[in-house]
Amino acid sequence: MFLLAFAALIVERIVGYPDWVYRRIGHPVTWIGRLISRLDRDWNRETDSFAKRKSMGVAALLVILILVTVLSLAIEWDLRIFTLGWIPLIVIAASLPAQKSLERHVEAVADALQKSGLAAGRKAVSRIVGRDPEKLDEAAVCRAAIESLAENFSDGVVAPAFWMGIGGLAGGAAYKAANTADSMIGHRNARFEAFGWAAARFDDLINLPASRLTALLFVMAAGFMNSASPENAIKAIRRDAKHHRSPNAGWPEAAMAGALGIALAGPRSYGGVMIEARFMGEGGRTELTHRDIRHALKLARIADALLIGLFGLLAWTIWQK
Repeated sequence: MFLLAFAALIVERIVGYPDWVYRRIGHPVTWIGRLISRLDRDWNRETDSFAKRKSMGVAALLVILILVTVLSLAIEWDLRIFTLGWIPLIVIAASLPAQKSLERHVEAVADALQKSGLAAGRKAVSRIVGRDPEKLDEAAVCRAAIESLAENFSDGVVAPAFWMGIGGLAGGAAYKAANTADSMIGHRNARFEAFGWAAARFDDLINLPASRLTALLFVMAAGFMNSASPENAIKAIRRDAKHHRSPNAGWPEAAMAGALGIALAGPRSYGGVMIEARFMGEGGRTELTHRDIRHALKLARIADALLIGLFGLLAWTIWQK
């Protein structure tokens, strides 16, 4: 299973998810998203009580996980029958991590700021974060992009690879389904507080190992950069990670901030509402530029290489046994 995860990471790192494939058939996340939208529309009735909407949210999460897991197991078992079935299996598995697309979206923010200025940077960052872009100055745009890189490297790259290593294609696909459910319905608002409760809590649980592993990878990656500090990354994790609103996002964000000597997170505005939050990497630089985004990308690329190497080592060790 770690061999599948290793191969999937290699393929996705090189090829990504081609645009022409997306235009023709979509992406597993979009397919899962349609199912989640249908369940939300049919089962999340505003006229029902809070308790019933909560129980229907639990049922919806179970339906999503069971359907995706059963379908993934069927695909994996069917393909393993054929001599060359591992080739399409790897191709399918490579659709689950998102190394190349994450890097492309974050780099687009740095390019926009450098080449076209603040307005273009705001537009680019609005594609990857939910905060109000018109209220962001250049430093805030950079912080938003780097935070997105750190958090999404954890739940968009490390987590699907981790669960694929544990449970094969079904493990990776089930994780992706749960994470997509959290992103769509796991919100604390009038519509989803009850119905999305199970998705949000389950996502917190399954992202716990990956967030810690991501922080460790950032610490290790900092040792390969002259401009980064693994010692400061460790200090920031110990001091700041627990202050993040998320039980998981604080780990990679604090590690990234400490390693690069910058401050991330802090107060921000969503939908016109100001959210007060502690800084990750407290005491670090707050006036950031596009160069800091590129430094963060370099750290993430090194961490990604370490992740691929780790999974390759695990696959080789298990193969030897």
